[in-house]
Amino acid sequence: MLIRSRNAVDPVLRAAVDSMPESMARIAAYHFGWREADGSPVAADSGKAIRPAMVLAAARACAAEPAVPAPRSGSGPGPGAPLAPGAVPAPGSAAVPADPARAVLAAAAAVELVHNFTLLHDDVIDRDETRRHRPTAWRVFGSTEAILAGDALHSLALRTLAEDAHPAAPAAMRHLAQCVVELCAGQQADCAFEQRSNVTLAECLAMAEAKTGALLGSACAIGALYAGAGEEAAQAMDAFGRQIGLAFQLIDDLIGIWGDPAVTGKPAGADLLVRKKSLPVVAALTSGTPAAAELAEIYALDRPLTEAEVRRAAEAVERAGGRAWAQGASCERMAAAIEHLATAVPDPAAADELLALAELVTRRNH
Repeated sequence: MLIRSRNAVDPVLRAAVDSMPESMARIAAYHFGWREADGSPVAADSGKAIRPAMVLAAARACAAEPAVPAPRSGSGPGPGAPLAPGAVPAPGSAAVPADPARAVLAAAAAVELVHNFTLLHDDVIDRDETRRHRPTAWRVFGSTEAILAGDALHSLALRTLAEDAHPAAPAAMRHLAQCVVELCAGQQADCAFEQRSNVTLAECLAMAEAKTGALLGSACAIGALYAGAGEEAAQAMDAFGRQIGLAFQLIDDLIGIWGDPAVTGKPAGADLLVRKKSLPVVAALTSGTPAAAELAEIYALDRPLTEAEVRRAAEAVERAGGRAWAQGASCERMAAAIEHLATAVPDPAAADELLALAELVTRRNH
């Protein structure tokens, strides 16, 4: 499924990147894994492209379902508010192609462009030196160049939707633009947490929903809108994606502590090295256990951590219950996601692809 999705969306992505000024296109192509730093082609791992696959799968799932009630007038787009699908044809009408996923390729590419804009920026902010087993773009080309290339990808995403003739494109563009605002707020909160010693678990969960859940929610909602879904189904699909995003972040945070460097391409305990307030860490710090106090002491050190201290920190997180809590919470989010999906797509057979993608996201090795 992922290979089929990537093969379908890649030509749209490459065309968008090729339209950039050559200097920025070279950075973007390197980041996507298509080219080496000198511009020569390379057969590298370009990632799973889960988000565009979610867009396509959501379009197929919602097109298979009967139309839901028409949206209320006066509703505006944005997370937590009813989506305005606009003049979108009903599923099964002549305006909806036999394979709705073909009509949503531009939107799927736009979502992936936004995702990679955030990755380019996040790597600079977090000073991450590797991604997919290669030096990050800012390490190769410099921070300024990587940031500007990310900015260009963001604009390309909106232009891709603006030039799409599909009747759902304007609503999708508004929703994606609002999603970027939420993503930036989540990233800002994540950075602010690093300067605080009293971050609560509720704050951390809200940050994770904004930083990770919002884009997966948008991906699913946009796919639904392109399939002709109404407000109720689009909102349910957004909620489904957000819960999957939270589960994804929980697993990602576990990998950030206990992931295999041979798989992640990052050093063991990478998140602990930079004293990241990830979800398992905050759960441990707020547990009131002796292990929480030990972890707080390690995080309070005003010098780089040694390998031994990183190992002690990981052990403290586990003893304080952070690892078990994160594993359980990811399962709870998955269950909540399935409930939302059933609202939008009552027929389980029609939701098979989305469920398979959700399983992939939440069953990674950690």
